[in-house]
Amino acid sequence: QELALKSLGSEGLFLFSSLDTNNDLYLSPEEFKPIAEKLTGVAPISEFEEEETPDSSGETLSIVAKFQPLVMETMTKSKDGFLGISHVALSGLRNWTAPAAPMSVMFARQFKAFLPPKNKLDLGDPWWIIPSELNIFTGYLSNNRFYPPPPKGKEVIIHKLLSMFHPRPFVKTRFAPQGAVACIQAVSSFYYTIAFRIHAEFQLNEPPDFPFWFSPGQFTGHIILSKDSSHVREFKLFVPNNRSLNVDMEWLYGASESSNMEVDIGYLPQMELESTGPSIPSVIHDENGNVIDSRDPSGDPIQFVFEEITWQQEIPWEEAAQKLELAMYPFKKVSYLPFTQAFERAKAEKKLVHSILLWGALDDHKQMSASLPVSGSGRTLRETVLESSPILALLNESFISSWSLVKELEELQTNRENEFYSKLADLHLEKYNFPVEMIICLPNGTVIHHINANYFLDITSMKPEDVESSIFSFSTNFEDPSTATYLQFLKEGLQRAKPYLKT
Repeated sequence: QELALKSLGSEGLFLFSSLDTNNDLYLSPEEFKPIAEKLTGVAPISEFEEEETPDSSGETLSIVAKFQPLVMETMTKSKDGFLGISHVALSGLRNWTAPAAPMSVMFARQFKAFLPPKNKLDLGDPWWIIPSELNIFTGYLSNNRFYPPPPKGKEVIIHKLLSMFHPRPFVKTRFAPQGAVACIQAVSSFYYTIAFRIHAEFQLNEPPDFPFWFSPGQFTGHIILSKDSSHVREFKLFVPNNRSLNVDMEWLYGASESSNMEVDIGYLPQMELESTGPSIPSVIHDENGNVIDSRDPSGDPIQFVFEEITWQQEIPWEEAAQKLELAMYPFKKVSYLPFTQAFERAKAEKKLVHSILLWGALDDHKQMSASLPVSGSGRTLRETVLESSPILALLNESFISSWSLVKELEELQTNRENEFYSKLADLHLEKYNFPVEMIICLPNGTVIHHINANYFLDITSMKPEDVESSIFSFSTNFEDPSTATYLQFLKEGLQRAKPYLKT
């Protein structure tokens, strides 16, 4: 390592390390391939390009990409004019103004990866197209990478689709939840409608610049395809744009894994892929099996007529999407309602509101906090305490849960049309400290208990004997101090609320 640093310098070693995926200080031909492709401009066909080569006489599907670039003004850093941020750091983001491939033609059979396994034929029963390889114990993948590893198996079609947006998609994200999940939304005699959700991200920079990671909250969509995958009736994939922020961005400022990292969030108006129509035969035969021209005598393309699909069973899109969300996020076994709705429900059911106020989103694959070196307070909460059985049980029994973005509550705070909602937002924001605040309050918005995520993570990483506060004491009933401490926090809130709930 010292010799390599001496030979290459820190920035040279940084680039070398980003290619040396197995950290053996030796670049194999496979590891060197991204640089070879960059220098020669020739990309050899990967041995992993397909598990099986589709029949060239099979049907083809035309897909168009629609993309509107990130609205730079929605980034937090834009408020001070990106002060102190080098123009080079954001160059990959600023230059990405259009899809890499506005249109692509693919074989219908390539979408076989979306078909359900034989044991997942019930509506709404999720399965993993790309299984997650990460959990709270395995840690996170390196930030110091520029080029995606070659996709294998079912990753190939996802990689091919996402490459229409940008040439460097990573189908396996650095952080959990990773992968792609799907379920059957509708079934007929010959067809499935498959709903899916994909967590993937893009690397926008290349050497000599430092990495810039662009992570949309999620890709979701549906595909209608025949049970033998020979025909695709419809395909759509998109990044939801219904929240005020839907993309997380992180970029490095130095030539090592431990270098400073800048974090921001922003709004992407449009990122979607859609089929232009059903897949059509690439070769047309007449009734005698002879190949015929795809154009009629007048020169117009032959028009195909497709039978109408009669669905025998189906579930609403919202139900399918919720099943996929639960597969990605077990903490969602507790319903997290929109902010104002949570207070209305709490009032009706005479329960407390358990509210999480974040700088970035709690679901959707995002960093959620810039409190580095803590690897995302919100993410850590989500993957530990909020998924634990005792917490899920208590939240379901005694609380109405909600999570909100600071930006959304700031907008609600200035909304004078509804003074009550404005006051609710006001009471929350009074208690907020960056990056994540957990709040327990009465149905009228009065805050009776709150704790900052960074403080929570600090005290749960300490030895029990070092914790002075009796409020967040450790319980011997649970091995995990995080679960014990969060349980204590919730119970303390219930105790403090007793006088109010009786009246």
